[in-house]
Amino acid sequence: MISKAEGKQKTIAGEVSLTGVGLHTGKNVTLTFKPADENNGMFFKRVDLEGQPIIEANADYVVNTQRGTNLEKSGVHIQTSEHVLAACVGMGIDNICIELDASEPPIMDGSSKFFVEALEKVGLKEQEACREEYVVTEVISYVDEKSGSEIMLMPAEEYQLTTMVDFGTKILGTQNASIKSITEFKDEISDSRTFSFLHEIEMLLENGLIKGGDLNNAIVYVDKELSPETMDKLRQAFNKDNISVKSNGILDNLTLHHPNEAARHKLLDVIGDLALVGMPIKGKVIANKPGHFVNTQFAKKLKKIIKLEKRNNVPSFDLSKPPVKDVNEIMAMLPHRPPFLLVDKILEITDTGVIGLKNVTMNEPFFVGHFPCSPVMPGVLQVEAMAQTGGILVLSTVPDPENYLTYFMKIDNVRFKQQVLPGDTLIFKLDLLSPIRRGICHMQGSAYVNGKLVSEAELMAQIVKVKKD
Repeated sequence: MISKAEGKQKTIAGEVSLTGVGLHTGKNVTLTFKPADENNGMFFKRVDLEGQPIIEANADYVVNTQRGTNLEKSGVHIQTSEHVLAACVGMGIDNICIELDASEPPIMDGSSKFFVEALEKVGLKEQEACREEYVVTEVISYVDEKSGSEIMLMPAEEYQLTTMVDFGTKILGTQNASIKSITEFKDEISDSRTFSFLHEIEMLLENGLIKGGDLNNAIVYVDKELSPETMDKLRQAFNKDNISVKSNGILDNLTLHHPNEAARHKLLDVIGDLALVGMPIKGKVIANKPGHFVNTQFAKKLKKIIKLEKRNNVPSFDLSKPPVKDVNEIMAMLPHRPPFLLVDKILEITDTGVIGLKNVTMNEPFFVGHFPCSPVMPGVLQVEAMAQTGGILVLSTVPDPENYLTYFMKIDNVRFKQQVLPGDTLIFKLDLLSPIRRGICHMQGSAYVNGKLVSEAELMAQIVKVKKD
């Protein structure tokens, strides 16, 4: 479910740039991190193209997952997005602009380390808007039958990840990596570099697909015998006079940061790819044999779940807990009384919204005359109940609510989706569309029954002080 997280949204406090070479394009590229407004999320901007088009970090834009996660929007491409996005997620950033003067971020050393260091250099800035996160309440999974790869997401108190990889080679074998909190990303994961097997390197070189590679930005595991011909190709490609294999089975001039660096880098990739969901996750990811294809397919599935939930926007509460305001406290604020008091409880109230509840019983007086043989709650009373719930919000802004009355000013975009029947429990959710000014409250109201939207309306009301003799 979508829930408000602790704390406010964050962006970066200034601009910072890095320059390097794209792994697959071989082109020099400058990447500049810039602050972004709240609720804008993470997005790339191609400053080398006319109009400086923007490509949001969105799973719907994934077009290719060979040798990285590649995005495309309106013909504009971003290649190998995952290492940069992982750094942003690992640093707890919600909104950021990633400017590029080429299609691919610089590979740097093949990890997220240099991106993290750049972001730390400028620091973070807290914004006004509250963070939202996707709270996992049930197991969600995706399986790629062809590869046997699987990703599972289950409930947890924090964003946690575990990767289990089996490369089917003697040189690497099976590895695992885990973090218990995304706050461990910087120290445990960010310096884990990308890797490849020798047979893959040969294929990439033959097809001209690894123009920016050298022995400082990729771990190369030697899974086959090095022939003199292969040695010559590698010396030429990496611009080295000598190439040799170290005792641990990797090409020389590089020392592993961790014994399980390959599994840690796979975990880094999962974080970067799941950033395309567009929302922080509160749950535990278990990825078995992850790769960019299965990662992004899972991200697309999760994004659809979130989109559907946002559309319904169903609030979730433990109705057995004491309410924020019971009916007596509601009557102390509202002038309405039965049978025209249409709110039984207030479940939540914040600076920007309020959630109320009404138990619809067969004893409601309107059922006597409104389709008595097929009782249905009148839609206009559903809107009135929303307004009464919203009235609690606006009256909470004054110290003496008992001295004010709330009046409708406008009702727009009213829609009735489903019937409300005796025995239903109505949940009303009212959110401010703009700050309350001069006692005028502009709200979006929604009513739900059993997790389904039954009615909605855009309401405007004003509180007026009662003149007493």
